[in-house]
Amino acid sequence: MASSALSNLMLAIHEKKTNSVDLYRPFRNYVTFTYSEREAQLIDDDLETQKQKSTQQNIHLEKAAVLFNLGAAYSQIGLGHDRTTVDGRRQASHAFIAAAGAFVYLKDNLSSKAAIGQSLTVDLSVDCVGMLERLMLAQAQECVFENTIAKGSTPGVSAKIARQVGIFYEEAFAALTTSPLKEHFEKGWISHVQLKAALFYSEACFSRLAEAKKSSRGAPAQLIEAMNTLESSINVNLDRAVKENDRVYLMRVPSPSSLSPLPAFSMVKPMNMTEILDASKEKMFAILVPDSSAKALSRYTEMVDDVIRTQAERLQQASELTRVRLKEMDLPDSILAVDGNSALPVDLKEDVEAVQISGGPAGLEAELQQLRDLKRVNQELLVHTEELLQKEATEDSQFRSQFGTRWTRPQSSTLTKNLQDRLNRFAANLKQAGESDVKIERSVRDNFALMSILDRRPIESAIPTLARPIMSLDATEDAIVGTLKQSLRQLENLGAQRAGLEDMLKDMKRKDDILPKLMTITGSYEDMFRKEISKYDHICEDISQNIEVQEQLLMQIQAQNEEFSTLFNLEDYKASKDKCYKQIQAAIMKYREIKENINEGLKFYVTLQVSFFSLYTIVASSSLSMLVYIMPLLWMALVHSDFTFH
Repeated sequence: MASSALSNLMLAIHEKKTNSVDLYRPFRNYVTFTYSEREAQLIDDDLETQKQKSTQQNIHLEKAAVLFNLGAAYSQIGLGHDRTTVDGRRQASHAFIAAAGAFVYLKDNLSSKAAIGQSLTVDLSVDCVGMLERLMLAQAQECVFENTIAKGSTPGVSAKIARQVGIFYEEAFAALTTSPLKEHFEKGWISHVQLKAALFYSEACFSRLAEAKKSSRGAPAQLIEAMNTLESSINVNLDRAVKENDRVYLMRVPSPSSLSPLPAFSMVKPMNMTEILDASKEKMFAILVPDSSAKALSRYTEMVDDVIRTQAERLQQASELTRVRLKEMDLPDSILAVDGNSALPVDLKEDVEAVQISGGPAGLEAELQQLRDLKRVNQELLVHTEELLQKEATEDSQFRSQFGTRWTRPQSSTLTKNLQDRLNRFAANLKQAGESDVKIERSVRDNFALMSILDRRPIESAIPTLARPIMSLDATEDAIVGTLKQSLRQLENLGAQRAGLEDMLKDMKRKDDILPKLMTITGSYEDMFRKEISKYDHICEDISQNIEVQEQLLMQIQAQNEEFSTLFNLEDYKASKDKCYKQIQAAIMKYREIKENINEGLKFYVTLQVSFFSLYTIVASSSLSMLVYIMPLLWMALVHSDFTFH
């Protein structure tokens, strides 16, 4: 086995080779040197191995060796692709997946059999091929990761894919460092796999960090977790992240031990080699078919395809008709509502779940508090910055009075005018932002009752239920509901039967091989075509009967549903349901509007705070004399940081 070029940073496997071994000369030299030339001449006949072959009676060993070579070839193909392009990385990943499939098949089907008689070598053992499978999957997943980075996927997706790469490498490394493999592999292989495992664990950590920082949550804790792998390179980032959290985000930092394991998502799995290795479908000398027979076979195949296409269209139309008719009758939703199983439409349900996952209406108060805290920090920084500038102006006035004409520096009001104007604009923006905050809080208060329906328990109780009639003259509602349910079950069974009929058609075509018969006929093929195509008649008749029964059943269901609708007053139920759905939609729209306004406010305050803090730090650490020189630099910094209120 050998590694690829260093630039590829991946590994490929050499095939097993069978080389001739010269036993005669070494053995004869040994006898000559140990005994004598005369003794060597006496055993010349015994040393002729050409007539006495050394063999092992184990065909499974040969099969295992061939399969090993197949996996090795796939690994070399993967290594040969140009991984600087999207298509090259995709092809390389596919080749590594195929290599993993070969090693899995070898491990599950042949390694144990090949070990009979102790003829198995280490490279064909279960331990080794299992390790090679994980290594190939690691490299396949790594190619997927490279494409994920190239197309700019989110940090969360990148973290999961990178973590799975690391897991595959970790599993391969665990096998490489355990007997018997640790005595049979070069240290370079072991070091390479160990390094890849560490690198992709770190990559997953940093991607999680990027995701956490994007949502302004948990950045220091993610850095603490990552320090276990790359402590030296993370210390600086950790310190900065902690300071940013203390000054900007103001989030509680959980302990690293409380963090859940890094999530992983596998994008690859070993290729199923069963069909690839199945030679039973190979037909020897299949191309040796008379031209007339080949043309006849083509015509018959077209006839079969036409039958299957026509029947498949009929089945599809029947299924679509069922779907439309049931939707018109509001079935089976109304029947489910009788049993208390009312549910929101799928799209509306997904929107509600998204609101609940993001915290729901109850979580808005915490975000409003965060908005207030950030506003307060910005106001304090503004006040402190203005106080420092005022102090500088006072000192300038004092020095001007003390030194008179010897104090040649421009007046403070002139020197700091641009900066003071900028601060005034910041103050105006803060004021307008505060007014916007008031509007947001008022909107939350005014619409909280509307939005409260989105919480889990209120949403369940808000959906109307279909109540049974309070009084029934003949008490037949149970019978009506029961017969309608039974009809719906029969309709469902017909649908399942249609799926089975279509599968039967395709299976019959797959097994329909009339070529041997065609090659024995010398005359017309028409009689044979009619006889062979008639094999499909009974399935076509079953399809026609299925469609006819369905049409009768739909008419029966329509009559039953009309009686059911009248008895249970479905019109009022539908009106209540539509009203509820509109209320939920309105609540979702209002929640999203408020949520977006809060997020805009948080973004505004965070961005403004960074500018304020930088300015405040410079002004606070500068003396009056230093302020003369840094004022132009301050102005340049502020020119590039314009802000507007949210």
